[in-house]
Amino acid sequence: MTRDTSSRQLWAASGVIFAAVVLLMMGLWQLVMGIVAVVRGSFFVVTQNYLYTFSTTGWGILHIILGALAALAGLALFTGATWARAVGIFFAVLSATANFFFIPYYPFWSLLEIAMAVFVIWALAVWRPRPESSMRSAPDDTGELHGTARMR
Repeated sequence: MTRDTSSRQLWAASGVIFAAVVLLMMGLWQLVMGIVAVVRGSFFVVTQNYLYTFSTTGWGILHIILGALAALAGLALFTGATWARAVGIFFAVLSATANFFFIPYYPFWSLLEIAMAVFVIWALAVWRPRPESSMRSAPDDTGELHGTARMR
């Protein structure tokens, strides 16, 4: 493995743990935004002349469902399972899409959620866990031993 690829994998592997936490956090934030939209829809002010207009109650229900599922996907990522990565990417894409359409209701948080979703998608898509056989410490080019870590 080249140093460039190794460095990229290190960032991605570290990013998976971060992505799990961020996906969990995004899900909880979305859940709270959804509850606020359902309970107190007047909290969100819609900009005029926006192409997409939906009721805040509808958006609230959507955010509650997506938020809960994204939070569960974030928890599942701590297992390191391949299916959890696929589910995490799926819900990060759905979250980014829902927040894109929610921009006129709450621009700052929507853009923040989209940015975090993009990072989650990158980290989960780039990380390639090493097989068990390559988990043993092996000497590198300098003769030093280096162990590798893997999420389980």
